[in-house]
Amino acid sequence: MTHPFTWWDARTAEEAAALLAKKGAMALSGGVDLLGELKEGIRSPDHIVNLRSVPGLDRIERTDRGWRIGATAILADIAAHAELRKALPGLAESADAVATPQIRNQGTLGGNLAQRPRCWYYRSADFECAKKGGKGCPAEEGENRYLAILGGGPCHIVHPSDCAPMLVALGARLFLRGPDGARDLPIADFYELPSKNILCEYTLKPGEFIEAVEVPVALPRSTYVKLREKDSFDFAAAACAVAGKIDGDHFTEVRVVLGGVAPIPWRAGASEANLMKSTLADAIEPASTAAVDGARALSQNEWKIPLAKAAVARALRSFLPR
Repeated sequence: MTHPFTWWDARTAEEAAALLAKKGAMALSGGVDLLGELKEGIRSPDHIVNLRSVPGLDRIERTDRGWRIGATAILADIAAHAELRKALPGLAESADAVATPQIRNQGTLGGNLAQRPRCWYYRSADFECAKKGGKGCPAEEGENRYLAILGGGPCHIVHPSDCAPMLVALGARLFLRGPDGARDLPIADFYELPSKNILCEYTLKPGEFIEAVEVPVALPRSTYVKLREKDSFDFAAAACAVAGKIDGDHFTEVRVVLGGVAPIPWRAGASEANLMKSTLADAIEPASTAAVDGARALSQNEWKIPLAKAAVARALRSFLPR
């Protein structure tokens, strides 16, 4: 039986923050992830605060500092925005890579960034795990084919967002709103490893929600490559976001971020170092190999290591002169 809850249509960001301060309150943006958790019995909120009713929270606009995208901006609108696609091609590609057309027309940027893990054990009410306040990780000795090869333990989830790795690579900032007011932080600081906080993947304070994302245009070249088992509708088995500046055949600045292989968007610093000290053509192989430095496979997911290397190589090859 579904747990009863009160539905609130927030009219301002401040009102949404006040409503989310209520005990047992949760925010709803597109609703794709939250409704799934409700049906699966993982979440039982007393209050649901609708952010889609806040005027202006869905804006996509150019500013003097880059692009500002509201948390309830629809993924399909981000993917189809001609001016944004020209300025930030990798971001448009990442939004276009999410799920299916139906979900992209319902899902929002904020929801994509703050969605919860897709591990079967976390998603099933039949299993207890440390992520849900239980003990241990049943995936360690169980079904772990799609789980982390980097940064895992004591929980081995992978972060499911497509947009998050690209926004980390682009150096975006998140604007958060809560009962104590507004604050902003680099998006990379929004995510936490299970070793630091096993119950939540985010640094949100009680009652906070994502209000907007600000994306600079300092790195004009960007791309997002997503590899998955089936093209029709699937999460990334491995993904790579690259953003940078190129002068001739050299990167003068570059960020490489992996998706689908770690509990957070995974910054591949060793890959970046290889790219900065050699020509792009010569650096693709060592940079791809360096991206999985320190990878540790579980019993069923060693296949993700060469797949992650392939995602990096494919992303980097797109920067070669044509």
